[in-house]
Amino acid sequence: MNLGLSKRGDYVVRSAICLARHHESGVPTKLSRVSSEMSVPRTFVSQILGDLSRAGIAQSFFGTNGGYTLTRAPEQINLLEIVESGEGLLTPATCVLGDDPCDWETVCPLHETWKAATASLRSTLAATTLADLVRNDAAIRAGTYAVPGDSHRANAPTVTVEDSVQVELAAPIVAGRLRRESSWLAPHVDAAHSEEEKVLVRIGPGGPAWLGKVVAVDVATPRGTDDDLTLPVSWEATGPSGLFPRFKGELRVVALDPDRSELRLAGHYRPPLGRAGQALDEAVLVRVAHATIRSLLRRIARELEEEHAN
Repeated sequence: MNLGLSKRGDYVVRSAICLARHHESGVPTKLSRVSSEMSVPRTFVSQILGDLSRAGIAQSFFGTNGGYTLTRAPEQINLLEIVESGEGLLTPATCVLGDDPCDWETVCPLHETWKAATASLRSTLAATTLADLVRNDAAIRAGTYAVPGDSHRANAPTVTVEDSVQVELAAPIVAGRLRRESSWLAPHVDAAHSEEEKVLVRIGPGGPAWLGKVVAVDVATPRGTDDDLTLPVSWEATGPSGLFPRFKGELRVVALDPDRSELRLAGHYRPPLGRAGQALDEAVLVRVAHATIRSLLRRIARELEEEHAN
């Protein structure tokens, strides 16, 4: 049984934490900052902050210095209202037993127990403030947070990856293409994962759905010049449960000579977990991670060269 948040609920909590991080500055937080700090895809971030606004948790400001701020101090905002802004009311809309015998016409035997369990969950979430989450967030980033033994992330494998390919194009041409919208990268990420799917399905717990679907690719604001441009890049997959593939790193374009450039992708890749959340064979995961990055770089280089040739 999956008691986790949906992807929308996940993004809502992440975004609220980001706004709380910067609340004391009094300066509205821009959408691009929420996206880059919390790995909320740019295609979704305005919708997510809209959820927080409609719930009365955040407010927007327009103009050059516009963005979003919290409507109250983090100590005055609880986790229940944040979660419900993205998930809807955390109360069963129908009988939890669904279709039932004909003699359970008015109520089912599970009604009172489920009602109490729901009330307990809502009470716990309501007793947790956004300020509590920010303190935990700060401790985790500082490395002082005591990681519980039952953490679902504690044993999650992460593979450090770095690879490069040469592109038969001048660096300014490649940089100009990468500076434009990033949606064209998403199909290449999907394809790179698909190439390794057969290997993972053989050793995983079931069909291809186990791998998850890549939901978004996020390219943050580039920095540098056209001869040496760096773009923060991240993507992640989602699925019915567990941890799914995720990458966070940087794509760099470097001039080799007037007619050639090099694409370098470096970062941290988290492969999917296997049965019951257990890590798969380390050698397989490393091979999958490097093959995925290699495949992606080759696809990007090929499209850039073909696009310029046409």
